[in-house]
Amino acid sequence: MRSMATFRQNSFFQGTSETVIKTGLFFATLVAAFVVIVIFGFICYFALPIFHEEQISTVLSWSWKPVQGQFGIIPMAIGSICLGATSMCLAFPVGLGVCCCASGLAPKWFSSLILLVVRLMTSVPTVVYGFVSVFLLVPMVRGAFHHGTGFSWLAASITLSALVVPTVVLLIHTQFEQIDPGIRLTAAALGFKRVSQIVWVLIPASYQALFAAGILGFGRAVGDTIISLMLAGNAPQIPDSLLDSIRTLTAHIALVVSTEAGSSSYNSLFASGIILFGMSAAVNGTLRFIRLGARVSRDFNK
Repeated sequence: MRSMATFRQNSFFQGTSETVIKTGLFFATLVAAFVVIVIFGFICYFALPIFHEEQISTVLSWSWKPVQGQFGIIPMAIGSICLGATSMCLAFPVGLGVCCCASGLAPKWFSSLILLVVRLMTSVPTVVYGFVSVFLLVPMVRGAFHHGTGFSWLAASITLSALVVPTVVLLIHTQFEQIDPGIRLTAAALGFKRVSQIVWVLIPASYQALFAAGILGFGRAVGDTIISLMLAGNAPQIPDSLLDSIRTLTAHIALVVSTEAGSSSYNSLFASGIILFGMSAAVNGTLRFIRLGARVSRDFNK
């Protein structure tokens, strides 16, 4: 009888704690959603003068020359996309290679060491990456190519890829750890060597995590401010090569906020904010679509 009473008491407290946790998470979700809506409304409200004064054609143009009354932010939007894309082109193969090494291609001591380094990289402030690159990477780029000052799309891409690699590695490695134990014995019984297991079984089975890592890494790269501000050169132009200087939307916002207030160039900030918000929404929407596709696939297989 006493054990039965104890069991009922424990069940009651467990049910109560679960209810409290679910309620807390529900309210936390509501607060987060409310904050996002308020931020978006704030940006849209302050962007209204652009539409009322018919400045939208000026802001969404290809030239940024404030002295001549040209406030186009299209070069900055293209700069953000270009920098994010090239950074991911460097970071994704490196991150996937690290995950493959950690999944059995390298000795255990080396795998543990490289994963430890990746986790330590997540704790390094972004400004440290930029500061080190200014004194080491930029002179190397300038001396190797003899083009410009070294503050370029290439220098920013290399540094930003180092910043994005931990995001890619941790996402893919987590998926590898979940799938690998279930397929290792089966693949070994079929005669697959470890390299073949990773290439032909583990990576294809983790394609959703690969897409998620690429999308989140791209969003991380597009949303970064310090690296592009310190290393990209901040020239508001369409680049012709990786050695040219570019300016991203985030760097543009930081530069204009520090020098302007209440002018037409200042109003362009809110248009930049709307574009960045749209990019972030696209990233999150794509991730949601991937998760929904995975859920439908699992239900179909069942």
